[in-house]
Amino acid sequence: MAKATKKQALGRGLSALLKDPANDIKSVADKNADKVVGSIVELELGTIEMNPFQPRSSFNEESLRELASSIRELGVIQPITVRKLGFNKFQLVSGERRYRASKLIGLATIPSFIRIANDQESLEMALVENIQRQDLDPIEIALSYQRLIEEIEVTQEELSERVGKNRSTIANYLRLLKLDPIIQTGMRDGFISMGHGRAIINITNLGEQLDIYEKVITENLSVRETEALVRKYKNTIEVSKPANKTTLPSYLNTAKKELSEFLESKVLIKSSGGGKGQFTIPFKNKKDFNRILNLLKGETSK
Repeated sequence: MAKATKKQALGRGLSALLKDPANDIKSVADKNADKVVGSIVELELGTIEMNPFQPRSSFNEESLRELASSIRELGVIQPITVRKLGFNKFQLVSGERRYRASKLIGLATIPSFIRIANDQESLEMALVENIQRQDLDPIEIALSYQRLIEEIEVTQEELSERVGKNRSTIANYLRLLKLDPIIQTGMRDGFISMGHGRAIINITNLGEQLDIYEKVITENLSVRETEALVRKYKNTIEVSKPANKTTLPSYLNTAKKELSEFLESKVLIKSSGGGKGQFTIPFKNKKDFNRILNLLKGETSK
């Protein structure tokens, strides 16, 4: 208990150091910066603003209340991380659930790690720490990966090293962003799992994705059942796809029309380009065949 009291007193002492305007710490090179940066400091909740780079966009209220109850009993066990913006002004980097829960029960201060970083470094710290430590849903993780790749300008290989995940795992998350937004929302709300999403993403047409999604929800299909449904759906689409039509030259279109009228049968003409091709004359039975044959030979059926 004495050890905890001493630690808290140290935090209060460092907090007082940060409130000295004459010796405000603005960079790691400033006086006393080494005492503050990386240390646990008790900061007033009112001096900390939300992080605009925070990947988490929704919080489970029941889970938040449970955390608040735990903090009321045991205190904040794991400090939050902030970056210094200015005199007695900080921005949250990670630990938003702890921050919100602390505000919920009316705490005045919260233990914090202080870092001095620019916006890009702050974004990277927020995204990487949240991916590794927070229970983000699959879409939030995918968005975090995408932001790291686009805004920090790292490759999937580099990202793999930074977050300690296989490249294939990262690629699987990123593919989820190709799902229709309605399906993404369903995944975030827990109606379907990431496994369902990975199955549905094999359907490229968004409208068809929604058809599958609706069936999955309505019939409460498992991941394996969804995979089987997607395979069946793709096979049906492939079979029902019309053959690619090749536009015939005008002279062949004219000949096709004239032959069809002359033979009183629908003549089919295919052209492979370069003047090559073939035509087909269907017949209904032996009598019809002989009729067409006589016409081609220039004879009149009697």
